[in-house]
Amino acid sequence: MRNKRRKFSREFKIEAVRLVEESGRPLTQVAMELGIRADLLGNWRRQLSEKGDGRAFPGGPVTLSAVEEENRRLKKELERVEQERDILKKAAAYFAKELR
Repeated sequence: MRNKRRKFSREFKIEAVRLVEESGRPLTQVAMELGIRADLLGNWRRQLSEKGDGRAFPGGPVTLSAVEEENRRLKKELERVEQERDILKKAAAYFAKELR
């Protein structure tokens, strides 16, 4: 199974950077408390200082088209069906050994 990439909202990023700057704690400690990598938080801080509040972290939530949403649903269903198939294969092999 692949690791899913986490997405953080613009507000979360700004608040995380504000927490580093106002708390006086090291960036690595704040990142650990938030459950993110320190280099990611450092990148957010750099972007915010370069572009300012108004233009930092453009883009909003990604909306999926109906086709993409259906594709995602079908992939999940396929994964579940493949797991069921694998379990049944193992069970059949187990019971075939007992009959011998």
